[in-house]
Parts: sequence; C-alpha cells; structure tokens
Amino acid sequence: MFDFFKKKKNGPDFSEIDSREKAETAAKDGSLVSILMMPEVFGGVPVGPNVIFVPAWVAEQKERIDLGTVLPLAQEGKITRYEAHPAYKGDSFVPSSITIHAHTPGDFSVTIEIW
Repeated sequence: MFDFFKKKKNGPDFSEIDSREKAETAAKDGSLVSILMMPEVFGGVPVGPNVIFVPAWVAEQKERIDLGTVLPLAQEGKITRYEAHPAYKGDSFVPSSITIHAHTPGDFSVTIEIW
C-alpha cells in the first residue's frame, strides 16, 4: 500500500557503477562505451579524466553535436573555445549529464541528460 508514495524510477540507474573498474567492466560487456570529453578533433587525448564511460546512445549524440554543430562553427570562425563538463550523481562513475559549451566570439551550449 505504501509503495504508492515511493518515487518510481523512469530511466537507467548507474549508481552501482562507482569505480573505474566497474565502468571498464560495463564497457567490456557492452552496456557502456568510453568517450573523450574533449574530442580528438579538438586536440583531446585518451588519458585520465578526459575519458568517461556512458551508454552508446550518449556517445552517438555527443559525436553528432561535436562534429555536426561545433566543428562547423569552429571552421566558420564563429567559436574558438570548447568545454565539456560532466555532472555526477552520488558516487557514480557514469555522468548524469554532459554540458557542452562552445564560445568566443559566438555562443553555443547544450546539455545531454543521461540519467
């Protein structure tokens, strides 16, 4: 009867993935993939905190934004700076969202909500 008042989960929950080892295991079994926060096309390298683990659909969406929106803006000289910041819930190693901000002189921002 009292379950009625409990908050229902409407999406994925990555709270159990609370270490790099667990994230790498999830990547091996295909439930997560590794991506670069600063993509290689903008000078990012696959080391340390630039590597994060996300569901495959997030990797695809981030790549579409980076290559389909941000890169053309950079090539046109409309932006010269790029930042991507993950936000986390609790101790999870999987970000709950990623905010991309490309700017100077123009401005473009988008947030990918993950969980």
